[in-house]
Amino acid sequence: MLAEIITIGDEILIGQIVDTNSAYISKELNKIGVQVYQITSIQDDLEHILKTFSEARENVDLVIVTGGLGPTKDDITKQALCEFFQDSLVENAEVLAHIKFLFSNLFDKNPLRSNIMQALVPSRATVLHNRHGTAPGLWLEKDETVFISMPGVPYEMKYLMQEQVLPRVIKKFNRPFIYHKTLLTYGKGESDVANLIEELENNLPPDIKLAYLPALGKVRLRLSSKGFDENLLKKRVDAEMDKIYKILKNIAVGYEDETSIERRIGALLVEKGHTLSLAESCTGGSIASQITANAGASEYFKGCIVPYATRLKSTILGVDPQLIEKYSVVSLPVAEAMASHSQKLFGTDYAISTTGIAGPTLGDGLDEVGTVCIAVASPNGVISEKFSFGKARERVIHKAISKALEMLLKEILKN
Repeated sequence: MLAEIITIGDEILIGQIVDTNSAYISKELNKIGVQVYQITSIQDDLEHILKTFSEARENVDLVIVTGGLGPTKDDITKQALCEFFQDSLVENAEVLAHIKFLFSNLFDKNPLRSNIMQALVPSRATVLHNRHGTAPGLWLEKDETVFISMPGVPYEMKYLMQEQVLPRVIKKFNRPFIYHKTLLTYGKGESDVANLIEELENNLPPDIKLAYLPALGKVRLRLSSKGFDENLLKKRVDAEMDKIYKILKNIAVGYEDETSIERRIGALLVEKGHTLSLAESCTGGSIASQITANAGASEYFKGCIVPYATRLKSTILGVDPQLIEKYSVVSLPVAEAMASHSQKLFGTDYAISTTGIAGPTLGDGLDEVGTVCIAVASPNGVISEKFSFGKARERVIHKAISKALEMLLKEILKN
């Protein structure tokens, strides 16, 4: 079964907002066995919308539209639906009552005429009640293709997907089961990982597909298949993933939706009864942000110092100024001192430090832009490495974060 997602709005096409709706809808459809054939973003133009609707009807069983249901003149999705379905707008009493309720109880004022107009819906549409907003969702069918229109406001769309759309799609369509299993790896690039599992990949069953999803410092490996026997499908995909895991066990972190490198680190620290602190300079607290994004981090994470200015590495963290003067602020001795002082200051078993030149200017460092020194203090001492992560500031920071977490994980697994 195939679906197309259509997002309507000039604000998407000019980059004013990021289309997160399509990613959410795709993920939710995939969970119930609906494969997304295409995602299309189009402008607020009637002819463009009608042309896109017509093309989608020829390609898929389900069309999901977001945007263009608001109260202003540029919101023309309902008009387009009426033309496409040769229908007309009628006032829906339940929608009107809900609009009046919202304005009376939440906004403490009377709705404008433009708000009242949102109670007009195509006469042939099934109205999907939107508890969180004034624009209802709409369900229409044409030539065995279902069209669903929802507001573009993310929290309204998500509510309608969960409460109205997904249950109706499940009831309406006979769908296969789609199963993905994704392994997280750290420390090797895509080509290196592919080389390690080349023979296995060449011998995968034809109905099981392998995808590489690289990011800075990590690669996700996703196995996918679909069919109507859920138990058999899972058994076959899991068996192939077990083979991959055995080959990549030295760089494997765990399975997506089950863990991440931050959660893996946290679980190991809790298991061992150990704690962690940070001294982040060039990463500016980003490692701490990723760690504390996980529930329960307070059990093992004690704190972070961000001595961004060079003098603060001495006055707050306690690094010897002569060490900085002798070796430069971006150096392995300074990184090691930062990690050791963080470990002592917070009384933790482990500590990470980062010091580098993210750019675009050199700052106080003597090395080239992109140079980063990372140290990890553990119960067995301090290890450190020096890296060159290129010239792009954002890339330098992200690679430093990934490498620091990778180094920490390896140290924890040693002890």
